[in-house]
Amino acid sequence: MGPEDLAVILDSLPQYVDPNILVGFETGDDAAVFKLREDLAVVQTLDFFMPIVDDPRLFGKIAAANAISDIYAMGATPVMALAILGFPVKKLPPSVAREIMIGGTEVCKQAKIQLAGGHSIDDTEPKFGLSVTGMVHPDEMWTNSGGKPGDFLILTKPLGIGAMGSGIKKGLLSSEDLRTFAATTTFLNQAPALAAKQVGIHAATDVTGFGLL
Repeated sequence: MGPEDLAVILDSLPQYVDPNILVGFETGDDAAVFKLREDLAVVQTLDFFMPIVDDPRLFGKIAAANAISDIYAMGATPVMALAILGFPVKKLPPSVAREIMIGGTEVCKQAKIQLAGGHSIDDTEPKFGLSVTGMVHPDEMWTNSGGKPGDFLILTKPLGIGAMGSGIKKGLLSSEDLRTFAATTTFLNQAPALAAKQVGIHAATDVTGFGLL
């Protein structure tokens, strides 16, 4: 399903408009934002996908870092996470699911949030990700549409990781490339987000999965 197909589906949905929803899916942002009170908003994201590496623990780490990065991209602080696991129980041993979950919880621990629950299903192939909750002051959140003329563009990770992920599936990456891929995809944008808050920025987005353009 492409972005155009998804846009058609979303546009056709019957909507209840809540004035407390500060960011919905209209702008294709990294997460949704709900205002609890004038000085506090909840940021919510959900992200999961199929394995892009053979190592189950590394897969868990990549999926968790990818989901948590959506919270950082909104200028928010992650506070908790729930896991989403699809697993082919008749094809793979439980030890593989355990390794995936260990990888996810290791990244959650690094982000100083608890994996507080979640849901699993019997699936045709593995899928893993997180639903992550964050907190932010409504006046201090970032969106992907707040850029202004004259702004500088700063990348917190190198581009081309998506292409490297495709290269893994085709066996085209060297051992050094694989290490670079693993280090980059599991790196949390915690420090860059803190630096951005100190400097002050107008817009941000997590380009993971769809590229810069």
